[in-house]
Amino acid sequence: MPSSAPEKTPHWRRLPSGIWALGFVSMFMDISSEMIHALLPVYLTVGLGATALTVGVIEGIAEATAAITKVFSGALSDRIGRRKELAALGYGLAALTKPVFPLAPSLGWVVAARFVDRVGKGIRGAPRDALVADITPVGMRGAAFGLRQSLDTVGAFLGPLAAVGLMYLFANDFRRVFWFAVIPAFISLALILFVVKEPERKPGLRKVRNPLSRAELRLLGGVYWWVVAVAMLFTLARFSEAFLILRVQGTGVPVMYVPLVLVGMNVVYAMSAWPVGVLSDGIGRVGLLLAGLGLLIVADLFLALSNGLAGIASGVLIWGLHMGFAQGLLSALVAETVPEELRGTAFGMFNLVTGGTLLVASVIAGGLWEVYGAQWTFVAGAVFAATAAIGLLPLRRRLRGAAKARRP
Repeated sequence: MPSSAPEKTPHWRRLPSGIWALGFVSMFMDISSEMIHALLPVYLTVGLGATALTVGVIEGIAEATAAITKVFSGALSDRIGRRKELAALGYGLAALTKPVFPLAPSLGWVVAARFVDRVGKGIRGAPRDALVADITPVGMRGAAFGLRQSLDTVGAFLGPLAAVGLMYLFANDFRRVFWFAVIPAFISLALILFVVKEPERKPGLRKVRNPLSRAELRLLGGVYWWVVAVAMLFTLARFSEAFLILRVQGTGVPVMYVPLVLVGMNVVYAMSAWPVGVLSDGIGRVGLLLAGLGLLIVADLFLALSNGLAGIASGVLIWGLHMGFAQGLLSALVAETVPEELRGTAFGMFNLVTGGTLLVASVIAGGLWEVYGAQWTFVAGAVFAATAAIGLLPLRRRLRGAAKARRP
């Protein structure tokens, strides 16, 4: 009688060790980045005199820059058939730019540092995600992307938590806190260089000469492009989290406690992303994505209609729960709907579209905030989320059709 041991093995032990290693790489880099990012909107507005619209433009440009870079790094990883070297280059560049933040004497320097840091993020993003897909067995990709996202998000709440503690310790000295953010960035770089191992390229896998050619992009398939379209609507509904920080700041919370908004959001995000990913491997992804959009609409309504800290904090926590229902599942869908040899290109194009959309969303959010007030920023987010839900309905049918076509 065949052994049932694999089924009894805890799910976390069945995931390849490389997924855990990449998760910890992401976690340490996010600790570093979020120590800075959690304080940056307040530092820009209070310390350097920037407006909410300026914050939106800076955040949007930074993320769009990362997205554009991902296209070329993802395509290059397909062309050379290797992922790790490009991912390590991106993490290294991000680590080397971290000291610029405490040394920056003006707004221009901060913008430049944020820009270069996001270039590093862009270089590493698509090759890393393709590497996750390459390492993970079929049928566990929801769990793998969920775990990586959870560990990444652990860093995203440990970073702001560390920022709060250090701001208290150093009496709101932004620059001293920024210096401490340098340490975990270099731990992340060491892990990607010396711990993460890339699997051997499968024999007979087709070589791709020009991944960004029209012929190769056509091979990504209609289902993939529908996933990209749905992700674009998701992103339009979910603008920069800097506006969550500004919303909480508007309630009168002391500056040193403002980063707690990201702590709470990311605790919920980290706790939900992996279980939701595991669940999606069993019951499918589209229904859970619809649930995530419903949560986003509820979060936006709390943030739009609440005047007190309790209501706004509830909106922030629900926002984090919606992230757990969305980000890892979209990545798993990208990995599963494209040819293996084009995964880097697929993740790069996916991030180009969503990054460009984030620029638009952040500028719209900042403009609505300046002209009509914070409430209308979040009302617009709820409307966009409802539109994204409509776009998800045909995706379920397309995924079923693609699954039938793959069966022998």
